[in-house]
Amino acid sequence: MSAILRKSLTIRGFIQTEFAADLMGEFLERATPWVHDGSLKHKEEEDIVDGSENAPEASLGMLDGKNFGKLLVRVS
Repeated sequence: MSAILRKSLTIRGFIQTEFAADLMGEFLERATPWVHDGSLKHKEEEDIVDGSENAPEASLGMLDGKNFGKLLVRVS
């Protein structure tokens, strides 16, 4: 943080919805051919943990980046 202050940097958050309306048309125009030729793929993944007794450990793992996508806890 002190390096940011010493250099008088400006930090701005990025929220994609701010730009979606203006850039969606261009995105679709550019990305559609990539989807069709297979160079752009959607990675749909979820981690499923069985039992509520395993939920705390799974949640900690999620915070450490040990999963990709959704984390689900399956209970019976």
